Amino acid sequence: MAPEASDAAIEADTARHRPADEEHKPINWFEEIRGLFLLLLAVLAFHSLVAKPFYIPTMSMMPNLLVGDRLVVSKYPYGWSWVSVSFHLLPPMKGRIMGSTPEYGDIVIATPQGASADYIKRVIGRPGDTIEVRSGRVILNGEEVVRSVQPNMLLPVDINSPCNASDFPMLKMRGADGKFYCELPIIRETLPNGVSYNTIDLGPDYPLDNYGPYTVPAGHIFLMGDNRDRSADSRATREELGLGGAVPLENIGGRAEIVTFSLDGSTNWNPVSWWESLRGERAGTSLRADKD
Repeated sequence: MAPEASDAAIEADTARHRPADEEHKPINWFEEIRGLFLLLLAVLAFHSLVAKPFYIPTMSMMPNLLVGDRLVVSKYPYGWSWVSVSFHLLPPMKGRIMGSTPEYGDIVIATPQGASADYIKRVIGRPGDTIEVRSGRVILNGEEVVRSVQPNMLLPVDINSPCNASDFPMLKMRGADGKFYCELPIIRETLPNGVSYNTIDLGPDYPLDNYGPYTVPAGHIFLMGDNRDRSADSRATREELGLGGAVPLENIGGRAEIVTFSLDGSTNWNPVSWWESLRGERAGTSLRADKD
């Protein structure tokens, strides 16, 4: 008998004598569901304790964050509280575990009191600080925050950054390459710890350009968006969809770290559009502010 035939005969004989329960072993649904549950629990724990993704839906943090940016937010820098748990599964409660206070210039995730939405803003005031805004200029503890005028920024116009006339009046222009851009007026601010960052200032006569003075309570921080005239932040009331003043530290859910990728809004069912809609230059952008 040829070796191949001998092997086939052995396999056939083994199959005939294999126990029936081994051939038709039922699925252990309890173990399958248990494994899936443990996997979901591990993902939730990582999201809640270490890091989670975050999507930018509004223009309030332009020019540093654009609609369509996807970020990584670290959950541990300021300790853990009820907002740390993803999807807001816990009810509001006081206190934090291993808590610390954000630094000037940090970009943080905040949940307004009495709400479940997450806002992303920059830390401008810490506990005990007095904040005042006059004609768009930030005054911190009686001293005007250092400002310097920068060259206008030309932001390419796309679906996620359309440069609407209602938001950026008379700032849409056509470049030498024939493409449309939003010509944004940039002011660079430097906070007392040396952290500096760019802001957009459309002028001195917008609704939130005059505010305070306001003293940040203990255990709170004061937050503002970098797009100063298009940000509902600590200067705006809850009725105006703002943060309604300083935010309790236990309502700070993490620190923005890096842009992983960004989409211009043109993505559709065609897989080719997934690649074409990428803003390649945004990937890897650090969100930790520079120090002068």
